[in-house]
Amino acid sequence: MHRLFAAFISASLVISTASTADELADSVKQDYDGHLAALWDHFHRNPELSLLEHATAKRMADELRAAGFAVTEGVGGTGVVAILENGSGPLVMMRADMDGLPVEEKSGLPNASRVQQTDPITGDTVYVMHACGHDVHITSLVGTARQMVSRKDDWRGTLMLVVQPAEERGLGARMMLEDNIWERFGVPDYALAFHVEADKEAGKINLVSAPYAGVDSVDIIVHGVGGHGAYPHTTKDPIVVAAQIVLALQTLVSREISPREPAVVTVGSFHAGTKHNIISDQAHLQLTVRNVNPEVRQYLLAGIERIAVNIGRAAGLPEDKLPEVIVTSEATPAVVNDMRLGERIRAAWIDAFGAEAIMAKTDPGMAGEDFSRFMVAPTKSAIYWSIGGTAAADIAAARAGGPAIASHHSPIFKIEPEPSVRLGVESTVVALLELMGD
Repeated sequence: MHRLFAAFISASLVISTASTADELADSVKQDYDGHLAALWDHFHRNPELSLLEHATAKRMADELRAAGFAVTEGVGGTGVVAILENGSGPLVMMRADMDGLPVEEKSGLPNASRVQQTDPITGDTVYVMHACGHDVHITSLVGTARQMVSRKDDWRGTLMLVVQPAEERGLGARMMLEDNIWERFGVPDYALAFHVEADKEAGKINLVSAPYAGVDSVDIIVHGVGGHGAYPHTTKDPIVVAAQIVLALQTLVSREISPREPAVVTVGSFHAGTKHNIISDQAHLQLTVRNVNPEVRQYLLAGIERIAVNIGRAAGLPEDKLPEVIVTSEATPAVVNDMRLGERIRAAWIDAFGAEAIMAKTDPGMAGEDFSRFMVAPTKSAIYWSIGGTAAADIAAARAGGPAIASHHSPIFKIEPEPSVRLGVESTVVALLELMGD
């Protein structure tokens, strides 16, 4: 008799969960068609660079205020914090990043960005593109806000929605913390965030236990002696020295770090010279350095300086003109999920969407995220997940030798907005109701 009763209760819960998930999907679909699709289109057409997200922040503040949240603008620069109090319960934070990238969009989409801005760091005028899916993140955050307001009878506690600037420069989370976000709005019991991924199938959720990479940005300034291109023997050519540094850096990971130890040193920018027949007096390299081990991080940073400085010496540069190696402030620690919380949320997603919607645990690669700054003490527990953004047919075609899926930060990057935004909302709402539900 007890077994029959337990089976009845179990079946009732499954039916209840399924019907709730269906109702949520229908509600999010209606909101996407009526509001969120146009909102994503607006954000995609109008990206803004890190530290310049003024219009994006204003639109997000307006949307969240209209949904019923108490909104504070200007947190850590252009950041927005929206609070909805709904009785006694946990304080749960959900973050979305909002900045675009200095990339000219060549996706071929009808709403491709043609925006240009002056980079506040470099002073260069550049095209701007949402080449990393942050337009999906902020659109989904608005959808989440609207769903949670409509479901206030189903949860208790305080919901904190955070619209973060400057994730692409690794600055935004730190700026918000330095502006006392925890002291002003409370320390979260749980902190959540997600990222859309172009190389994963739309409709799928991925939550990993392996850490995302810690990231450092490094500048190398190579000094030289400029002169006429016809008389190179009278100069010390910084382009040649910098080129030798770029090549030598390729051995730092491949020949000095264990093949089983994740590490990346990428030279993403090389600037020097002004004209065909002028040897410049300076070259500037910009690097991204990634790892998941603090000891490896220190080895990589020391190795970069060793290689750069000694190649300068080998080129005959005097001691006062040796290359300068500058580790910038754009550094972020590794993202490490609290998998006790992760398994709890994963179970809720399986109940809501079925096991087939949850990807097998995969390696996150060497992507980095400054959400990591929100994941540590005094925050009590935090997870970061990803959702697929590309149609299954396109992924299958790429695996069969067809067109490759463009990576994040590519000028041809694109995702499927509807399934991405909708799953962003649905996965977040399910997670929030699991943590805050009656």
